[in-house]
Amino acid sequence: MSRLVLCGLCAVSVALAACSPPKLINEYKIDVQQGNALTQDQVAQLRPGLTKDQVRYVLGTPLLSDAFHADRWDYVYRMQKGGAKEVDARRLTVYFQDGKLARVAGDVVAKNAQGEAAGLDTPEEKTRVIDLGSLPADGKPLPPAEGERGFFGRMLEKIGL
Repeated sequence: MSRLVLCGLCAVSVALAACSPPKLINEYKIDVQQGNALTQDQVAQLRPGLTKDQVRYVLGTPLLSDAFHADRWDYVYRMQKGGAKEVDARRLTVYFQDGKLARVAGDVVAKNAQGEAAGLDTPEEKTRVIDLGSLPADGKPLPPAEGERGFFGRMLEKIGL
């Protein structure tokens, strides 16, 4: 009888040891951010006719530039908060034609001057094509808007010249 009780206690202790203990201490999980974090302000700076270097200056180096699609850059962003199961993923695709910016598509939205999302018909749609306007008939890029100063103009303004 004592042998049977001893075997039973061993079996119960082995079964309980296999169970995970209650969580008394939660481990720290870091946020995992991958790709290019783009803002609406960066996308709003894009204009048709910008060169590839100008787009790279505004948005940064693309995460994906395919050798088979040299006129297409993909900016992909993925963020997973530590401890959370959901993942925030965004994608922006920039298309060039003859080395100049032609159009932009993705789920990062540019805002117009009134603060409304530009070029959006259906807000529930995840991927959108953003209308950047069109080039003048002569093909030359548009001059900067009135009151918009370049880099050196802003620097001279800061030092008071």
